[in-house]
Amino acid sequence: MATKKSNTPDASKAKGGHARAEALTKGQRQEIARNAALARWDADVPQATHEGTFSIGDSSVAAAVLPNGVRLLTQATFLRAIGRSRSPKAGTGVLSTAEGLPFFLQAEALNPFITEELAQSTTPIFFREKSGKRSVGYDAKLLPLVAEVYLKLRDACHEEGNPVPRQYEHIVRTCDAVTRGLARVGIVALIDEVTGYQEVRDRQALQAILDQYLQREFAAWAKRFPDDFYKQIFRLRQWEWRGMKVNRPQVVAHYTKDIVYARLAPGILKELEGRNPKDEKGTRKARHHQFLTEDVGHPALAQHLYAVIGLMRLSDSWSQFMTMLNRAYPKRGETLELPLFTGEVES
Repeated sequence: MATKKSNTPDASKAKGGHARAEALTKGQRQEIARNAALARWDADVPQATHEGTFSIGDSSVAAAVLPNGVRLLTQATFLRAIGRSRSPKAGTGVLSTAEGLPFFLQAEALNPFITEELAQSTTPIFFREKSGKRSVGYDAKLLPLVAEVYLKLRDACHEEGNPVPRQYEHIVRTCDAVTRGLARVGIVALIDEVTGYQEVRDRQALQAILDQYLQREFAAWAKRFPDDFYKQIFRLRQWEWRGMKVNRPQVVAHYTKDIVYARLAPGILKELEGRNPKDEKGTRKARHHQFLTEDVGHPALAQHLYAVIGLMRLSDSWSQFMTMLNRAYPKRGETLELPLFTGEVES
């Protein structure tokens, strides 16, 4: 049976409100959101009772605790913690829209992974720092929840056999490392609390644990191949160079294997392909260089790469380069002589 539409004043107001909202331009909706944010400062806002900073990778994260016990991360440092570089305007800038979600969750690709509970808990919190300066933050519990959204996007892409969209690659890597790092710190902090050890541990102990883990994780994704290596390949092959963000021909991977790994050290290519095999889709779980050690493997790789780039720059053609390369750096044998490898890399 059809439900009769309500003609009550409240229903009419709601209907009219929706109609007006739909008629607004994007700029008008953003202006309404900004004005609403500014109006919040007219009301009493809490002042932080405790403040401090900690580091996540290269980012310094500012934290505060309100009188009601809510732990906050300031808006700008929250964004940097998940790998977003955009910063709000000083003081009152709130990076959200009239629809409610902060901008870092507004992408259509993220929508399937945002729960109603998360959507309702992303309201920015207005507060004053101990100095009296007004500030905007987010509940600290949101950090792992927001990171999980990006990790679910990654998992969905992998299940469908698709790569993570390029604009989210850095954020996904950062969120993955941060999530694991916080988990390690969390279990240590929990044990310290229940045993009472938190009263005697050094106040920097948890930060040291987080630093140690994240430095290792972020180092795993460090850029090891200079852009010029690929630019020189394109020049010598007489291909148009359109930048690093444009997909490279598949044969470039073969050139990298032949020019670099087959000549880096005896037996290294065979060992790398054994540790880092292709899956049924023809992709590897990691980059070959992620299996190299920091003290021997990576310096050897860097030295070889810059020597190769030097030969490339001296060459006028691909055949001339390969002739010089084969003379200067012939392919190695099967006897591995240097301790170039780390343990297994997590997928």
